Amino acid sequence: MPSFDVVSEVDTQEVRNAVDQTAREVGTRFDFKGTESVVEFDGKLKININSATEDRVKAIINVLEEKFVKRQLSLKSLDHGKGEEAAGARFKQELTLKVGLTTEKAKEIGKYIKENGPKGMQHQIQGDQLRISGKKRDDLQNVIGMLKEKDFGIPLQFENFRD
Repeated sequence: MPSFDVVSEVDTQEVRNAVDQTAREVGTRFDFKGTESVVEFDGKLKININSATEDRVKAIINVLEEKFVKRQLSLKSLDHGKGEEAAGARFKQELTLKVGLTTEKAKEIGKYIKENGPKGMQHQIQGDQLRISGKKRDDLQNVIGMLKEKDFGIPLQFENFRD
């Protein structure tokens, strides 16, 4: 039976590159002079931003989002945490990368396929991915098109298309 997997992944090397470019730009821009702004990526899921004021943190996030777009990383993968006051009259914010399909999202996608997709489509949750199978290859391609059009709030990729 033909099938494919729906996943939500982020290329951590591209994220690291975007964060490094943001840090370089923040270090050289005139409007960030004297703010001692810092952008750090922990290598897994968290990006920490620290600066003198809340406005500077928002400006850094804006620069980071520009770098994400240039590197073809989805902005849907960024979860903006709540900004908070840090020690020494500073402001910090933590951004988290959304990676993997949660069970709730997988169920939402599966329900959407059942209601709007071609007949005979089956889905199965496998950890942090969703396997979609059907009788016809064309039906699976139609489902991929449907999922690309609908916004589920996370970036979706389609892998392991098998006949």
